[in-house]
Amino acid sequence: MYLLKTSASFDSAHFLKGYNGKCANLHGHTWRVEVEVSAGALVTEGEKRGMVIDFSDLKRAVRALADRFDHTLIYEAGSLSERTLTVLTEEGFSLTAFPLRPTAENLAKYFFDALAASLPVRRVAVFETPDNCAVYEEDRACR
Repeated sequence: MYLLKTSASFDSAHFLKGYNGKCANLHGHTWRVEVEVSAGALVTEGEKRGMVIDFSDLKRAVRALADRFDHTLIYEAGSLSERTLTVLTEEGFSLTAFPLRPTAENLAKYFFDALAASLPVRRVAVFETPDNCAVYEEDRACR
């Protein structure tokens, strides 16, 4: 099995509505997303011969997805009132509605699903601090 890994970072704020703790308050992270792709064999023909995937293609895809979240407030859709959204928008803040609670776990699965549509993704780790991360990988037996 061949494995390739790349990472990208982004800075954003979030909060966990309904959480009983400090993370209920608006706060920020420098998130790091590590993406691992795998293949049982290498490409055998053409310019990508001897590769799982071109690293530049892998890095570009991960970076493009991370850039969607950079310097924005990631909030769970429906967790802010229309009034709050209007005021934040009028003030010029970048807002990103997320379909789930914006936890590291949910972001890891989101990145996995978004990238797996076009890449042989094996696992995704999302670090919200240098020491704490959530990892998502599909059970190979379920495929």
